[in-house]
Amino acid sequence: MTIPDDSPFTSAILSLEEKLRVLNELNTTHIVGCTRCRLHEKRTNTVFGEGDLGAKLMFIGEGPGADEDAQGRPFVGRAGQKLNDMIAAMGLKREQVYIGNVVKCRPPDNRVPADDEMETCLPYLLRQIEVIRPRAIVLLGLTATKAVLKKKQTMSSMRGQWHSFRGIKVMPTWHPSYILRVYTPQVRGQVWHDLQMVMAELGMASSTHDGAE
Repeated sequence: MTIPDDSPFTSAILSLEEKLRVLNELNTTHIVGCTRCRLHEKRTNTVFGEGDLGAKLMFIGEGPGADEDAQGRPFVGRAGQKLNDMIAAMGLKREQVYIGNVVKCRPPDNRVPADDEMETCLPYLLRQIEVIRPRAIVLLGLTATKAVLKKKQTMSSMRGQWHSFRGIKVMPTWHPSYILRVYTPQVRGQVWHDLQMVMAELGMASSTHDGAE
């Protein structure tokens, strides 16, 4: 698998049944038994991603943590609960969005994935995005933002404004784990501002609830 250029996807939009078939094949054929980088050496489970295959909104994080590695599901620990709160504040249920990560195996000791590890795994994420074809993507944290957008700016300079990836509008924001570590009115307000921009783009009703609280 190779990483194409950043031009918009031109492949046909698949039916839900076709999306399910393609993603199941991607997972079982390429992800579950993957040994292409060193991250497979200490994993318990691969974490492919989950959610609504017809979702108009996709969230992408950095990689699995301990809870995710144990369960084989994305964002199920404390950061996952915070992400659930953010999604609920937008007036959505977790089951109505799609959630994935840049890497599908847990980095040891929750370290940041190395560049070569992310580059090895990124084509799989790209294929997920192409199949789901969301209208907007929220990138959670600096690592995911750099991996997808290939930009080297700081998170503060990239969040809160729209970017583009393969013809899809992308909004970087703080990772839920960062919100939990730096639980300040400023950070929570910034995240809610970013989510409200996404809601406006998708034509969703606004809310006064702070999704980062």
